[in-house]
Amino acid sequence: MSVSFEINAQPRATAGTGASRRLRRTGQVPAIVYGGHQEPEMISVGHNELLKHLESEAFYSHVLDLKIGERSVKVVLKDLQRHPAKPFVQHADFLRITQDEKLRMNVPLHFINEDRSKGIKMGGQVSHNITELEIVCLPKDLPEFIVVDMGDTDIGQIIHLSEIQLPEGVTLAHAPESDEAVAMIYGPRGGGDEAEEEEEGA
Repeated sequence: MSVSFEINAQPRATAGTGASRRLRRTGQVPAIVYGGHQEPEMISVGHNELLKHLESEAFYSHVLDLKIGERSVKVVLKDLQRHPAKPFVQHADFLRITQDEKLRMNVPLHFINEDRSKGIKMGGQVSHNITELEIVCLPKDLPEFIVVDMGDTDIGQIIHLSEIQLPEGVTLAHAPESDEAVAMIYGPRGGGDEAEEEEEGA
């Protein structure tokens, strides 16, 4: 893994709406850590620190080092609750991991070589129907993203889910439909072969 994330947290003893509201006033975000064959643990993390981490796409699909006091726990981010109208995080859920248990995670797709593709060079436009995949893998195999190479894609050509090459040790969480479209390149608007034929026949 090319990057690492460390989050500082503190245990919290009180729960409930009132306690969470008081915690947020102090610049902390109420959170919970669960899984790993252990009891759930209530914690709090610094809001500004968490926001800084959330700016990185890799944070959402990466094994994180969560420091709770003097302890360090390996976790992944499983859920995030944001304020509906303000740029505030209201709650976070972290899942403890063990190296021999598989994870189910959403991982983003990175589309590469679009500008070099045959379709784009001919004036086509790219449409992304799927931008992330739910995968299953061991923590050591968790990818930050999955690459979709568009370099050989022509106008009208569709890249199907069954064609996506997954990293070693990674499988889809659900059996894919062989014809499910991930991305395609449409012909240029207002142009294309029909327009050329009309000009030639004029």
